[in-house]
Amino acid sequence: MFTLFRRFISLLLLIILMSGCQWQENTPTSLEKIQDSGVLRVGTLNNQLSYYIGADGPTGLDYELAQTFAEKLGVKLEITAMFTLSELFPALERGDIDIIAAGLTVTPDRLQGFHPAPAYYYTSQIVVYKKGQRRPRNLAELAKNNKRLAVVSGSSHEQKLKLIRQKYPTLEWQSIPESDINDLLVKVATGELDYTVADSVDVALLQRIHPDIAIALELTQDEPVSWFVKQNSNDSLYALMIEFFGHMKKNGTMTLLEEKYLGHIDQFDYVDTRAFLRAVNNTLPQWEALFKQYANGFDWRLLAALSYQESHWDPQATSPTGVRGMMMLTLPTAESVGVTNRLDPEQSIRGGSEYLRKMIARVPDSVEEHEKVWFALASYNVGFGHLMDARRLTKAQGGNPDTWVDVKQRLPLLGQRKYYIQSRYGYARGNEALNYVEGIRRYYQSIIGYETTHSRQFTSDNLKIVDGLQTITAPPTTPAAVVPLDDKQ
Repeated sequence: MFTLFRRFISLLLLIILMSGCQWQENTPTSLEKIQDSGVLRVGTLNNQLSYYIGADGPTGLDYELAQTFAEKLGVKLEITAMFTLSELFPALERGDIDIIAAGLTVTPDRLQGFHPAPAYYYTSQIVVYKKGQRRPRNLAELAKNNKRLAVVSGSSHEQKLKLIRQKYPTLEWQSIPESDINDLLVKVATGELDYTVADSVDVALLQRIHPDIAIALELTQDEPVSWFVKQNSNDSLYALMIEFFGHMKKNGTMTLLEEKYLGHIDQFDYVDTRAFLRAVNNTLPQWEALFKQYANGFDWRLLAALSYQESHWDPQATSPTGVRGMMMLTLPTAESVGVTNRLDPEQSIRGGSEYLRKMIARVPDSVEEHEKVWFALASYNVGFGHLMDARRLTKAQGGNPDTWVDVKQRLPLLGQRKYYIQSRYGYARGNEALNYVEGIRRYYQSIIGYETTHSRQFTSDNLKIVDGLQTITAPPTTPAAVVPLDDKQ
């Protein structure tokens, strides 16, 4: 009898074990769940780099990468944009999202339970302060004077400060939950905080809007920035992400995206930025309607940035070489676009927009659509023939003549004799053309950042983008709404 009972128990355990194995086999992997649902759910941060609403709808470095990854999977993209770091990893842990794509660095804490994808750019951690205030010149000084040092709770910056405190026990700081690094940087700029710690890329972007933010000292060398997925027994999604980023780097797409979103941040001029922001506040509102009216398919902010580069939005501007008006048109150029009075702001803006469109039409179709405008602006400044010389030189040196990141490195060489004597059109002030284009790019991004920063207070804490529709999670007193992206502008 006992033997029969033992056999029964053994058989029952075997059935349970086999059932468990069958259950595990039938449990879909994270990749299979995405494919079955037809939706890739990506969590990101609402900021000027990862995700924001541009002239043509959602844009941003992480947004474009996520969109390409979703296309590779053959599914729709659902973006959940958040304003605080604290929301991201819990959402991934709960399974509310499949991937975090928010420009986050790889840290030991984030490796506990999460896989980082290959790095797609690098950034360092820096201590920032307000220009004109007391600057800590080393960690010992920071540890003695840190009454108003604050960081985002749970951030990589707080983790770094904890490590530093092992050597400097007097180092203290305030951890701010439910906050965003941009908010803390703004508080430093306005004097509400003495110091904070931020990533160098975030600081470079926000300096275009708050130039009083200054760098005190660097806490780390460059650190990898990655996407994150939840660790699972089956890492098919993780393996596909590794393959995806490898392909994006190999085919040059990653370089193009880095240039698009980060290529303008290398230089910072404090005086020029302050003057520009004053003009954005005081002068731009007077002309904004005209820029919008004659944008002619462009983002009006790009047209405004071009006009500032040309005339600082002065309708009476005149140069010694005879160019005049808001868009500083030459007489032949004005005649070619039907401008009879270059000092008339409306005519000048309309004519400048039309001329830019003509210049873009001359750029070869082998150039990516979103980069054609930089080639066009360079040719506007230095001449189309010299631009083609720069493209030929780029190709001769093994670069890609269809990418701005490669061509802009060769433009200054057109002013060096060893290069221009071999070029078709000879000497050119290529360095001026480069500064001209990069200046417009910085002004353009500054206007976008200015608008984004000033509109954040009117935006709800979470929003989702699904297949061309934006779902806004509104406060409890207001019904949630789904609106077409075009209506959001």
